[in-house]
Amino acid sequence: MYPGWVKISVVSHQPQGPAFDVVLLLHVASVVVGLVTTVTSAATATRLGKLLEAAAPLPESVRRYFRPGVNWAGRGIWGIPIFGFALLAMSQGAYGFDDGWVMAGLAIFVVVVLVNEMVLWPGERRLQSSLAAYPAGAVPTDSPIRRDVRLMALSATVSLVLLIAGTVVMVAQP
Repeated sequence: MYPGWVKISVVSHQPQGPAFDVVLLLHVASVVVGLVTTVTSAATATRLGKLLEAAAPLPESVRRYFRPGVNWAGRGIWGIPIFGFALLAMSQGAYGFDDGWVMAGLAIFVVVVLVNEMVLWPGERRLQSSLAAYPAGAVPTDSPIRRDVRLMALSATVSLVLLIAGTVVMVAQP
């Protein structure tokens, strides 16, 4: 009927149902939270860098961002794999680890987590501690602060590019 070189693949049915839709929505919301918090980190680090170069006092908004504490909103990216694995389980075989786009998305996410957990968030915590030592109106001048600002801005930018790449892979499903 068909020559031997023609491969016919049977596409599994597309997952559906309200539970799948809710989990998909939560997965997408986790991506949006990750994108927004990463853009905020990159923009705030860049703004801090410009303020340091100008030897200007830090505005209250920048001081508030770098107030000591855990960046819980940034940790929203952990919802991406949690809901992604749930989607795989709920897909009834339509998607799996044998799909290249699934593995590519997972690999991209692993790199995002490594960048965030090893560079971005520790740099942010160091800046929080360093900047807390300066009273309002004082101009920070320490070189470790400048180094951490550069690391934070660079790692947030890398993380953002990877999150966008992962989003493209998940939407295109090549």
